[in-house]
Formats: sequence, structure tokens, C-alpha cells
Amino acid sequence: MAEQERAGEVIQACTTDFTAQCYELYQIPPLGSLVKTRWDEKADLYGVVCRATTAGIEPGRRPIARGKDETDEEQIYHSSPQLLKLLRSEFAAAVIGYKVNDTILQCLPPKPARIHSFVYLCSDEEVKTFSQSFVFLNVLLKSSLELPVEELVSASLRRMSQVWGGEKRAFLVSAGKELASLLSRDYGQLKAILRGLKNDAN
Repeated sequence: MAEQERAGEVIQACTTDFTAQCYELYQIPPLGSLVKTRWDEKADLYGVVCRATTAGIEPGRRPIARGKDETDEEQIYHSSPQLLKLLRSEFAAAVIGYKVNDTILQCLPPKPARIHSFVYLCSDEEVKTFSQSFVFLNVLLKSSLELPVEELVSASLRRMSQVWGGEKRAFLVSAGKELASLLSRDYGQLKAILRGLKNDAN
């Protein structure tokens, strides 16, 4: 089995989401990526990347402009190599399910991820297995996180559709039908999500 790509390490967690710090600056998974971490020794917890930040390590201390006399941005890091240790990149993931004994449950887990648990990018096979059901869409739509949920739902479905190959259009059409059922009373939100999927459905 191919080695899994490690995306970071959990530094904050609650039942609905977790935050991970990347090991390398700017090496952040794209918005909507499906990631997983450990819930306990026998269970995986799944999340969708919903937010990312790069900032100084010291709380409340913002980075200052350093490139006035440099020819390009990369030269700033070359002239001030300590920046790689003074800055950090983090990403948050909205929890949308967990797996126990090879059974995937698309709902919030009984308890949050462990601090210092490694976070991995899910393989194409894992993404395809997880996205065979659209129950997770309801979890995302009802999320209480401070984020544009329409953009997150569209981004997650676009990312998932990439692993379906020739069935990509059928996958997105099925997702659209599920969304139409879930959002039958909120046409504005449905329209916003479908607009984000339109180009990928063609």
C-alpha cells in the first residue's frame, strides 16, 4: 500500500471541527479536500478542509513588510531565512464523519480528534468510498462554523468528483439531486451551490 501523504498535525479539536498545523510553510491542502485523522486507536475521523491561515507564531504579533529592497518575493525568504521558523501555516477541517471497524458513518463523532494526531490527505480510493453516500452534505449544510457554507459544499463536491473519472458527471448530477431535496425551501442557497458545480458538470 502506498504511503499516505501527511498534511499536518492536530493542534486544536472539538466535535465539529479540528485545526492542524502544517509541517512546511504554505503546504496547505486545497479548500474542500477530504482529510482524515485518528479518533482513537481503532477509528478514523474525516473532515473537509474549510479554512486556512498563514501567520506569525507569536499571538497578536503580525509579520512586517520586508521586501522593499528585494527584486522578488522569494528573495525575502532567502535574505531572512528565520522567517520559515517565525511563520506557520494552519488549516481547519469541518468534521463530516468517522470510520469504526471499516464502517463509515457520515455524522458527527461522539468525541473529537486527539491533539497531536497526524492528519492525512485521503487517497483517491478513500475519497471514492466515502463519497458513495451524500449524507455528509446535510452535516456540512447544518454546520455552525463561521464560513461560506455554499462555497465549501461546492468545493468539496468538485474535489470529490475528480476521483470518479468517466462517472464524474453522474456523480455531480446525483449530488445536485440530493442538494435539491435538502434545500427545497432555500432556493437561493441551492442556486449558489449549483452555480459552483456548473462548470464541472459539463
